[in-house]
Amino acid sequence: MNSLGSWILRILLFLICGISGYAFTREISPSPPNPLLGLIGGLLLAALTLLIEKGLKKIPLKNLLGSFIGLILGILVANFLSNVFLSNLHNRQETVLPLLSVLYGVCVYIGLRIGFKKGEEIHLPGWKFFSKNAPQNEKPKILDTSVIIDGRIADITETGFIEGPLIIPQFILNELQHIADSSDSIKRTRGKRGLEVLHHIQKQANVDVRIVDRDYLAVKEVDSKLIELAKEIHGKIITNDSNLNKVAELQGIEVLNINELANSIKPVVLPGEEINVKILKEGKEMGQGVAYLDDGTMIVVDNGRKQMGKTIDVVVTSVLQTPAGRMIFARLKEEANRETKGKDYYYPLDSEF
Repeated sequence: MNSLGSWILRILLFLICGISGYAFTREISPSPPNPLLGLIGGLLLAALTLLIEKGLKKIPLKNLLGSFIGLILGILVANFLSNVFLSNLHNRQETVLPLLSVLYGVCVYIGLRIGFKKGEEIHLPGWKFFSKNAPQNEKPKILDTSVIIDGRIADITETGFIEGPLIIPQFILNELQHIADSSDSIKRTRGKRGLEVLHHIQKQANVDVRIVDRDYLAVKEVDSKLIELAKEIHGKIITNDSNLNKVAELQGIEVLNINELANSIKPVVLPGEEINVKILKEGKEMGQGVAYLDDGTMIVVDNGRKQMGKTIDVVVTSVLQTPAGRMIFARLKEEANRETKGKDYYYPLDSEF
């Protein structure tokens, strides 16, 4: 429930309790100050109700369900025992009432305590969706707008590497629809692509996709809403937005970054390895040529400019890891063979990459 709706309900609770308390005491004693005391009592009852609500929110749902079942069983047991052992004492009210109070109190207390504890053993389909203690690999994954438009998430889910339900908030769908209806042709194309990606994911048989109709009206930015939802359902955010990544991690939210995943699964290339590449353009430095691996990794080849447009063999000399990705430096194979003949290659440590 959104924040505005919660405040409206709280105000109604105070009004109902206050007016009811005032009306009740006025019926009993119409002269002041008793009606005013009833009004104050009703407001205090509303405040106590809100405190109880706040405490109950911290209790896991399955413990509450277990306590409710225990309460019902406790009342039934107390009723059974009273009918068996106290049925002959109906004429002695001064004795029966205290005994009934003790009997019901003990049975209800035991039922609540046992039900609360045993509630942890309750397992229902889809229970782990909102469970704080759900296994890490089954935590719900919330999709960001950027990662939906990117499209690679559909290929990842199809491989089965992502477990647990995929959560698509309604406010993300609204944002995608807004982008798809934009007057800007580029934005319109990106929005339509995002909707097509979601449709493709929904059709995958091994993926549990859930549309969550939740919003946080007091929160304006979509990124902030994602963080609030992740906190509420104890889920992870899937994104390729570096800014959202940093903000979410600062607030203790786990983030799965598609760009980091793509960089981590790129082929490992070590100094001394031979690669067959095509020189596509000139490098920044004199004589350099630039080629690319199939995954988009840039290869800077010394003296490769003269081989523009040709497919040649090069030897890797070093690998540099940058925030934007991995960059490989290489030399022409024939030059490397001449200069390193009879020598060993130098393999830099990971800290030098």
